[in-house]
Amino acid sequence: MSMRDALKQYACFLASIRQFFSEREVVEVCTLQLLDSPVTDVYIDSITAQVNKDIEQKSKYLHTSPELEMKKLLAQGSGDIYQICQVFRDNEQGSQNFNEFTMLEYYRLGFDIHQLMDDIVQLLQTLGIRHSVSKLSYAQVFTQYGNIDILNTDFETLKIIAIEQGLTSDFEWIEDLQILLFTHLIEPQLQALPLCFIYDYPASQSALARVEGQVAHRFELYMNGVEIANGYDELQAGADYKDVFSVELNKRQQLTKFVPEMNQEFLSQLENSLPQCSGVAIGMARLLSQIN
Repeated sequence: MSMRDALKQYACFLASIRQFFSEREVVEVCTLQLLDSPVTDVYIDSITAQVNKDIEQKSKYLHTSPELEMKKLLAQGSGDIYQICQVFRDNEQGSQNFNEFTMLEYYRLGFDIHQLMDDIVQLLQTLGIRHSVSKLSYAQVFTQYGNIDILNTDFETLKIIAIEQGLTSDFEWIEDLQILLFTHLIEPQLQALPLCFIYDYPASQSALARVEGQVAHRFELYMNGVEIANGYDELQAGADYKDVFSVELNKRQQLTKFVPEMNQEFLSQLENSLPQCSGVAIGMARLLSQIN
């Protein structure tokens, strides 16, 4: 394909996405990319930018996702919104991870994760992807492909299973071992499924998703074994975000990573809580690779 044809294809790809959202009255937004506070996620690092060197040097941070800035809009009554933007992450490695990439992120009010998964399927169909769809819970795939009751297996038992699989068991937290076992035992099996949603992750992997009992109401979308999207039934209350941020910052400290200040400005915007909604982040390059 020539450069001209590749550029035209990508432009059509973007236009189709925008048309999809326009028909559903999901409004496109553009939020700040240069922020005062870095991300607190344990395994995602912000890129630091020094600004105003000739005035009063100050550290700013390129956003790793538009999530928190978009949630400020949701808290202020924006309604359904989406954004297509460049995001930036430090210390990335691997063939599928980059310091800069394009992300589509969107939020639908009143949707649970199953409604959002169905919405994503409709978006994919608009883009010409009409594969059969599989929906499997995290517990289901571990039972089916690993013979492991993942929600009821404790940390020490999982360490024994990892050693039996020839894997390291040297982890501080159970969620990291769950993720390793998923990568080793489950992801290879997903290559046979052209479009597969994995949903209801263990509560230990909740991130910013709503937790109910043993599970966090979140999902990931895999296409031919490649992770494409990550979605949540979003936390609503500022107090819940504060609790998550505190846990993440404590873990970063234990790993001797940079520990930023709590993002009080974001928390102040959530005094009235978010409306109930579900949101998803989609890697655009990965999605486009599944179309070609």
